[in-house]
Amino acid sequence: MKKDLLSISDLNRKEIEYLMEQARRMKREGSPPLLSGKTLALLFEKPSLRTRASFEIAMYQLGGHGIYLSPEEVSLGKRERVADVARVLSRYVDAIAARTFSQDTLHILAGHSSVPVINGLSDLEHPCQALSDLFTIYEKKGRLTGLTVAFIGDGTNVANSLLLSACQLGMTFHFASPPGYDVNEKVLNQGREFAALSGGQIRLTNNPDEAARDADIIYTDVWASMGQEAEVEKRRLAFSGYQVDNKLLSLAKGDVLLMHPLPAHHGEEISVGLLDDPRSVVFDQAENRLHLQKALLVKLLLNPKVSGK
Repeated sequence: MKKDLLSISDLNRKEIEYLMEQARRMKREGSPPLLSGKTLALLFEKPSLRTRASFEIAMYQLGGHGIYLSPEEVSLGKRERVADVARVLSRYVDAIAARTFSQDTLHILAGHSSVPVINGLSDLEHPCQALSDLFTIYEKKGRLTGLTVAFIGDGTNVANSLLLSACQLGMTFHFASPPGYDVNEKVLNQGREFAALSGGQIRLTNNPDEAARDADIIYTDVWASMGQEAEVEKRRLAFSGYQVDNKLLSLAKGDVLLMHPLPAHHGEEISVGLLDDPRSVVFDQAENRLHLQKALLVKLLLNPKVSGK
């Protein structure tokens, strides 16, 4: 039976830990051609640098092939029904990685596709980014359980996926945002359920200093995402006190990691020059998209057994 990755919650804790171990092994030892003869369709409604490049290169290094389908070529739901696109692609390819404006589009794709569908980004979640972030933290810290992630800024798709996955793994998740820019309420409730089982914690605040104090990881993201261009000035005003800078980092632990999923707006959510700070692991995050997604593709296409819950 095919398995999709539409939300980070489609994976249990053991599966997340398995993916990180496989990603670490592939990063260290290289990738055998496990997906020889397999094809991944990259079905995108939004432009991309990291998602497209990392998936295409992952398939190539695994012996397979990626085919990019641009918004102009397909025009999901306009030129052709989403359900029909799913049915057609299922006859051609072995998996679909979709980057969409709406989470609902992903669910329609998955509901009519006979091959695995991977969320490459939607308005609600960005599970591949969160998995790669956790892998990066694990590489640098040697563990995940018990660490504190402080997310400063908007309740983005990345924040939603990172909250859910951190809570599954027994981490503490601090989230600081202006009123009205919280993480999704359903995501928050599900995260609390995960935290109750794993020993993790969630702390919400409007004070960035409070969130950052004694954190192991400081994480930020853009204040206005794709599709929010009309709100740019409004959001700049709302988030004016939420920039991650040296002062904020000084409140965290001495060995704090600075993280950002990119692209960054230098001088807005992050101060100019901070991406090059020794505490920054931002470009390690970007690289690790490749390694984690190789592990994910192998798991979804070859379906190795993973024990535990």
